[in-house]
Amino acid sequence: MSQDPVTTAPKTSAARGASPRAAEAPVIPERLVANAMKVLDFVVKDMPPHYFGTEKQEFIAKRLGTLDDKAIQVLRMFYERILHRMRELDASDIDVGSFGTRGEIWFRVHGNKLPQKNLPKLESPFCDVLIQSLVMPRQRQVLIDKRSLDFSYHVEEDGERYRYRGTAYFDLDAVGMNMRAITAKIRPYSSYQFHPNITNIVNLKHTKEGLILVTGITGSGKSTTLDAIIDANNNSVDAHIILIGAPIEYVHSPERSVIRHREVGRDVLSFKDGTVQALRQDPDVVVIGEMRDPETIMAALEITDSGHKVFSTLHTSSAVESLDRIIGEVPPVEADRVRNRLADVLKLVISQKLVPTLDKKRVLAKEVLIVTPSVRAAIKNGNTGEIYQMITEGGQLGMITMEQDLYRLFRNNVISIDEAINYANNKKRIRQLINKQLN
Repeated sequence: MSQDPVTTAPKTSAARGASPRAAEAPVIPERLVANAMKVLDFVVKDMPPHYFGTEKQEFIAKRLGTLDDKAIQVLRMFYERILHRMRELDASDIDVGSFGTRGEIWFRVHGNKLPQKNLPKLESPFCDVLIQSLVMPRQRQVLIDKRSLDFSYHVEEDGERYRYRGTAYFDLDAVGMNMRAITAKIRPYSSYQFHPNITNIVNLKHTKEGLILVTGITGSGKSTTLDAIIDANNNSVDAHIILIGAPIEYVHSPERSVIRHREVGRDVLSFKDGTVQALRQDPDVVVIGEMRDPETIMAALEITDSGHKVFSTLHTSSAVESLDRIIGEVPPVEADRVRNRLADVLKLVISQKLVPTLDKKRVLAKEVLIVTPSVRAAIKNGNTGEIYQMITEGGQLGMITMEQDLYRLFRNNVISIDEAINYANNKKRIRQLINKQLN
């Protein structure tokens, strides 16, 4: 039987966990804070003190299942006020929950992660309850079973729709969560100022097949770049585009192309399954959110081999590292075959980083590798160490090393010398470039 803790929970719990500074600057209405705290307290008040880890999370999931929609909505309204504050500050990420946050809510604003002193404090297990309330019962069970959950979340406010990518995970018997804001508007492809050769490779109108990789560490803007490329295709070719994501971030409106969005865990069970199934769905372009395991890598190579255009991402910081990562992910007995297949289907690697600027913002620095006959031969022969020099000398074709692009940003007074060196993959090479100018 569902219950309404907003009206049944004791009033003494209303302000529990609230920061003293929250009263000074009520970012969230006090009544909403009080009601949310009542719900949180109601869920955990009868939890046995000896419950830890999965037992604790299972108890919370079960108690959440007894609440009525009104109580769940209170928690979501409370959290969405936090997201509203996040948008006001132009923050890219929010972190809540577990021991590492000290019970505070943290935002990443222009690269810096800071606790928000004018938002309520939420000690564990209140954060465990709040995080679980944001997802569906089946997703709660995935979190408990796998100790991690990727999910999407959206908010509609004043006629606008805001989307977020969430990751919840176990941390010292509690649950922590990072949620990243998904850009509401796609960055125009033209703003990247890619060389015409790059544009021809990524556009289905000019190149009908091949594998294109966008790589970088977490938070480097890979998804934003990929969405800009997909949007350019969507507006220029008559085609069928299938996106497989974990989760789906930006939802593209079909323009000249039919666009399918398949979220792992909701619409399809895995990246591998989505990739294999795509072969039977008459696609022109398949976007694989991440090549994170050998099975997905092999499936991506197979669908590219069949004559399709495939885009994907990797968590690597350079083009050469991306090649080595793919080959290194598969069993040794498969390495030679994968190396040859990769050399045959790979067309382009864009590796990128977001670098702090002199005006306290961030700018994109990128490394671009085009797979020329020489690069293809180096991959097949296992001589990937030679490719960096090929990129260095391939400027006329549209190639550029990370160090060359960082040097360009430094020379144009966009970033400092320290940041240029900090974000370089090859410290010796960036120092050579900078010293050449200074001398």
